Amino acid sequence: MGNGVAMNRKRIWGWWFFDWASQPYATLLTTFIFPVYFAGVARDHFIAQGMTPEAAGAATQQLWGDGLAICGAIIAVLAPVLGAIADNTGRRLVWIWLFSGCYMAGAWGLWFLMPDQPDLHLAVLSFGIGLIGVEFATIFTNAMLPGLAPRSEIGRLSGSGFAFGYLGGLVSLAIMLLFLAEGAETGRTLLGIPPILGLDPLLREGTRAAGPFTALWYLLFMIPFALWVRETPGPRAPLRLGAAMADLWRLLISLRHRRSLGAWLLSSMFLRDALNALYAFGGIFAGTVLGWPVIWAGAFGIVSAISAAIVSWIGGRADRRWGPKPVIIISTLVLTAVCVLIAGLGRQQVFGLPLSAESRLPDVLFFLCGALIGGAGGALQAAARTMMVRHTTPQRATEAFGLYALSGKATAFLAPLLIAVVTDLTGNPGLGVSPLIVIFLLALILLGWVKPTGEAQQ
Repeated sequence: MGNGVAMNRKRIWGWWFFDWASQPYATLLTTFIFPVYFAGVARDHFIAQGMTPEAAGAATQQLWGDGLAICGAIIAVLAPVLGAIADNTGRRLVWIWLFSGCYMAGAWGLWFLMPDQPDLHLAVLSFGIGLIGVEFATIFTNAMLPGLAPRSEIGRLSGSGFAFGYLGGLVSLAIMLLFLAEGAETGRTLLGIPPILGLDPLLREGTRAAGPFTALWYLLFMIPFALWVRETPGPRAPLRLGAAMADLWRLLISLRHRRSLGAWLLSSMFLRDALNALYAFGGIFAGTVLGWPVIWAGAFGIVSAISAAIVSWIGGRADRRWGPKPVIIISTLVLTAVCVLIAGLGRQQVFGLPLSAESRLPDVLFFLCGALIGGAGGALQAAARTMMVRHTTPQRATEAFGLYALSGKATAFLAPLLIAVVTDLTGNPGLGVSPLIVIFLLALILLGWVKPTGEAQQ
């Protein structure tokens, strides 16, 4: 029995290491380092073509939003199909390793975004390939959660996993800022030294190294996952696409008899869509509206990651004591307030009140936003996984997480598309974030029909 417990603990740690290994894509490439670099390069490129700084900032955010929208549409089409195939065959690991390859290839491709004469579309394409990789790999690893521990411990396990992942993101961000990412003006890192490994600061090679660094980090820290995580015991079947599609249709039809599950899938669909967009556009907003250099954005990332690690861990304990629904509601209200603040935030004003050119109030407020986004976002994602587990049983876990994957990606294009459209119409990146307020509130309304205890026993 002792050996069985030890093996189970190793399996849990291996599962947690996926969060540690994959988090830098979100921390370095989606939120803090690469988006700020991309924003600066793209903005300068558009200004060189004759645009005003305001129009260049809006064009940059629109290009980024269009790229994310296309990725979201691809994920929405493929997620339910792949989920059904995995459920039908009983295999998940083969898909995790396939999309791990996409993750690393896409991340590495970001190295090629040069500061002069940049190929912006290649950068967006590479980012999209990596994003698709990490999103699909996460789908299949999340489906393993119900089989890792008793149901009473799932909330703590999920929260601790997110906390561990955010800690990995924090460590990777610290390494980038201290040794690699150089300031555009100084050519030096946060330590005051040139980028290590002989990287050329004039070509921004230290900052561009965020892509290859993220790929190598993932390769290294997926080793514990590879060693300790095995397929969940159960029947195996050969790949039959027709049977998989039939199973998917049956699952969708069954939702009309499961009101709480249906409401939760719709609510989580909007929650995750808005949260992912908020993560994705934070760095772009910092670069285009506030004019932050990469170093400042990195410090912002440290604040956010520390908050995320701490609050995710606390949220996991709160989840175990009070259940996931209160954690989800509080986190969503906090994120809605953050979106309201960002919508009224600018370099020269806050909610229309003019500021002096030397005012640091916008910077302080956005640092506060970073702490709130990190903490509330981490707690929300961990509690959302637990809520999904409460709507299934170990015997039907793959089915439930297949539906969860479908709901999470069915409208993954919506928030980025709305941000791109509103930014284009208003020419104001701050107001461009305002659709997220509506999406978060809609998710809260749908939560009213979700049972706190779920429908696992039905």
